[in-house]
Amino acid sequence: MTQIAERLEFNASNGHVVRGDGAAYMLHVPTTAVFGVDDLGLAVIEAFRVSGGRSVDEVVAELVGRFPPDRIRAFAAELGKLEVLQRSGSLKPINPTSARLTQVPLSTIVLNVNTGCNLACTYCYKEDLAKPAAGKRMDFATAARSVDMLLEVGAQRERVNVVFFGGEPLTNVPLIREVVGYAEDVVARAGKKVDFSLTTNATLLTPELIDWFDAHRFGISVSMDGPQAVHDRNRRTVGGKGTYDVVARKVRMLLERYRSRPVGARVTIGSGQVDVEAIHAHLRGELGFHEVGYAPMTGSDTAGEALSEQEMIDVHAAFERLGEHYLAEALAGRNNGFSNMHQLMTDLHEGRRKSVPCGGGVGLLAVDAGGDLNLCHRFTGSDLPTFGNVATGIDVGALSSFVEKAVDREGTHCATCRIRNICSGGCYHESYARYGDPHHRTYHYCNLLRRWVDFGVRVYAEIQRGNPEFLSRHLEPRSATA
Repeated sequence: MTQIAERLEFNASNGHVVRGDGAAYMLHVPTTAVFGVDDLGLAVIEAFRVSGGRSVDEVVAELVGRFPPDRIRAFAAELGKLEVLQRSGSLKPINPTSARLTQVPLSTIVLNVNTGCNLACTYCYKEDLAKPAAGKRMDFATAARSVDMLLEVGAQRERVNVVFFGGEPLTNVPLIREVVGYAEDVVARAGKKVDFSLTTNATLLTPELIDWFDAHRFGISVSMDGPQAVHDRNRRTVGGKGTYDVVARKVRMLLERYRSRPVGARVTIGSGQVDVEAIHAHLRGELGFHEVGYAPMTGSDTAGEALSEQEMIDVHAAFERLGEHYLAEALAGRNNGFSNMHQLMTDLHEGRRKSVPCGGGVGLLAVDAGGDLNLCHRFTGSDLPTFGNVATGIDVGALSSFVEKAVDREGTHCATCRIRNICSGGCYHESYARYGDPHHRTYHYCNLLRRWVDFGVRVYAEIQRGNPEFLSRHLEPRSATA
């Protein structure tokens, strides 16, 4: 009886080929690994891109005039091991299996020290925002319980993170000072280490405060949108006055005095502000930020500040141009400070495989003034149910159900998407703001993200080929709240 040869088919859900500059690479989707693919590999992959599949013998017979049969068979076998080549009719994407949390591996706690802010930025997403005097201030007892909970729940962690957020966190500096002293003491007694960080609009910085942050090695990120005309468009005082002059002055003072850690800028890109390269040239080149990260406004398609569909396309085109500059600088051994590109390089270099979009609800929780535990700092003051309280502990059951639903890709486009382990459905808060459901996938910019990752794969491979030392010297762990 004649044995029927197994018919195999290339599964594009598990392997994706990216071409560029005369070379080709394959993103192995289940592991986020990047492989170089030579002419033989491309030929084999294309030969198996046939509905209904082909046998290895058929592919060998087709390609034998161009490549040695043993090499064709060996490459096909490697694709099989990677589950990129699968039995035709049984193609399946490799996805994480859903599992319930029995404990929360917390590493970061975000303290919303005051809902008050001295600015009135037109695009602010904070639903609990208030003027400083009317803001809800966290008290020390709540903050201390938060630190205690972090140490208890994150007992397996050697290093924990305390993040100060708002509103504007510098409207409650006395609490920040008190918490830092407390955390340093209890963390040291537990034999661990603690990192502190905050995001600030910089308007309330003073030389004395900068020096104190420096002594405690704070990670500082400044919310700043670019040159004066861009920044003052949305980042204004409560009275409607632009804040560029004061922010730029305080930033120069900060960068001149601060030595312990690099300082980054966080840019919110809204409608009419799509000149990313000019923004980068100003913040990185003129003011001197170590890195600049960009957050396009996509949470709503009706808000006046949100990017239009064409503006989103324009922003991503600018990202790619700035990414080409990142590549050129990396090949010369320098980092141009483009944080979004740097993060993507980190994801690819570390082979990051995300089953959920971010650390929200797993490695990170945010505490509001009443001690309630929120999914992340973006959700404090929102209608999304909270997940316990620092006084009573984490509601592990509710949190587990939330995360389990986020991990489950069944019935979504994410189940087969080639960037599913890098994007993993997109930001919970963007989905919540746009669709009213934190689990709704951010389909409105999937194609742009896929193109962005394809671009990143090429850039990463070219750096790996041209200057691999850059990857080991310059890639840094990304902050959980970046």
